[in-house]
Amino acid sequence: MGLLILIRHGQSLWNAQNRFTGWVDIELSEKGMSEANSAGEKLSEIEFDAVYASGLVRAQRTAEIILDINHSWSGEVIHDSRLNERNYGDLQGRNKQECREEFGEEQVKKWRRSFEGVPPGGESLRMTSERTLPCLFEQIVPNLESGKTVLVAAHGNSLRSIVMEIEGLGPDEIVKREIPTGVPMAYRYESGAWEAIQIR
Repeated sequence: MGLLILIRHGQSLWNAQNRFTGWVDIELSEKGMSEANSAGEKLSEIEFDAVYASGLVRAQRTAEIILDINHSWSGEVIHDSRLNERNYGDLQGRNKQECREEFGEEQVKKWRRSFEGVPPGGESLRMTSERTLPCLFEQIVPNLESGKTVLVAAHGNSLRSIVMEIEGLGPDEIVKREIPTGVPMAYRYESGAWEAIQIR
């Protein structure tokens, strides 16, 4: 039986400023580092066999902080850009409230919280899932099938697409699902079946 731990990176500097971040490489805020430390304490007794992070520094740094607390880990973190956050295109770097004022509340909500909505020059959640799910099945699931414990540090939307697959959620359900920063989620995997569990 394999064990998968998913974690969204701790708060980034642009999260704190209410800005669209997407593929822009932004560091963790002080709060984000504290969130990663808290996650590391919760996961300190788990022995990881494989660790994946996106190609972005905020996810990589979150994984590093967790592993610095977890003294059982001595391997390399695998960076895979397929786990990157959804690309918000022309909205990246812009304040979310200012975008609402310019484009309207409903339009921004559609871009952010619909499965098919595509921000100008960016990706929909569907498009994000089309790159994250091959990473899940090609890299992560084979480890779980071998009974290994895997940590994945990524982003709100890349993790949302993975949770959609794991929990069998529909497009209308997954866009309502919040993935909080710095809070580990755990799933047992056996023979193609997933079970959400609580981390004690």
